[in-house]
Amino acid sequence: MMAGEGSKGVEGLRCVVTGGSGFVGRRLVEMLVERGAKHVVSFDIRNPDPDPLMEFLSEEQKAKVTYIQGDLTKPADVSKACEGADAVWHIAALVGPFHKHEMYLKVNYEGSLNVLNACKEHGITRLVASSSPSTRFDGSDIYDLTEDQLKIQEPGHFMQAYAETKAMGEMAIREASSDTFFTVAVAPHQVYGPRDGLFLPNLMYACRAGKLRIFGNGQNRVSFTHVDNYCHGLIIALDKLYKGSPACGKFYVVTDDEYLKFWDVLDSASVELGYGSLWAKTKLPYSLLMFIAYFLKGITMATGHMFRVNPFTVKMLTIHRAFNITNAKRDLDYKPVISFEDGWKQTTDWFKANNDWWISRAEATMK
Repeated sequence: MMAGEGSKGVEGLRCVVTGGSGFVGRRLVEMLVERGAKHVVSFDIRNPDPDPLMEFLSEEQKAKVTYIQGDLTKPADVSKACEGADAVWHIAALVGPFHKHEMYLKVNYEGSLNVLNACKEHGITRLVASSSPSTRFDGSDIYDLTEDQLKIQEPGHFMQAYAETKAMGEMAIREASSDTFFTVAVAPHQVYGPRDGLFLPNLMYACRAGKLRIFGNGQNRVSFTHVDNYCHGLIIALDKLYKGSPACGKFYVVTDDEYLKFWDVLDSASVELGYGSLWAKTKLPYSLLMFIAYFLKGITMATGHMFRVNPFTVKMLTIHRAFNITNAKRDLDYKPVISFEDGWKQTTDWFKANNDWWISRAEATMK
């Protein structure tokens, strides 16, 4: 495709999704098939979950997906997955604040270079990368800011190794964009939806145990992103990868396009799942939380033992993280395909119907 006109989306394309067995990757694979992709390769270090609760495709649709188990850090594995593809979505990443720096570097940066090299090796000219707003976090409030107002942190100033290495991978991919090879980076913020195995399970598990309390005054506002909205943004970004497109080499944030009080949202889920209101419990003062967080950080530095409460997590649960998505609307023609109200109800309904599943996922992350 040499211009933006006459786009047909992903219909008839041979697609590759790295991280295709993860929360976002799995839904992206499904939506590519649902929107007419000819064939989708799901590449992941894990095998796809065989649990029927995780299957949203028909048997006919599933026949269009090939699962390849491989290691993002091994160039030969990535090359094999990308062979014969028309386009690649790079979703795979090592997430969370609890891994060693060298592992983040190997997966998030070196893995991204492997994807870039595989695309060039096989003549694939369009690459959509998943990024993260945390690459721009400095610990201060973000409220109604666009990507132009959020700069990638300088080396040594990132709030966590995940953010630093995601930034390195993002920049490598964006800087590779040219007149013949087209790239874009798209990020969500606070992704949620059915089959989420991390964000909501961990917080609701704490509610279930009666341990979760509101951090700070509970008034911080956050942009949420339903997984379908994020995958929609990733898919439509492909149509904007052509010579002269304003999207090439750029970074975009896509969300549900609402600024919501973070603790009100969590409270609604806690009540809906039968664990009571968070507002009925004593709130934890910000100053006390940061004292504890830095104390535990000192223990981590001395012993290497990682704690779930640290300065980064306290900041993320107390600051505003609300993003203005004007740029994505303008350059990607993005708008949410599902509202937050409908998406959140869909999510809490799914969690209520699949109680054992998400509880087991939360318990696995505690080990």
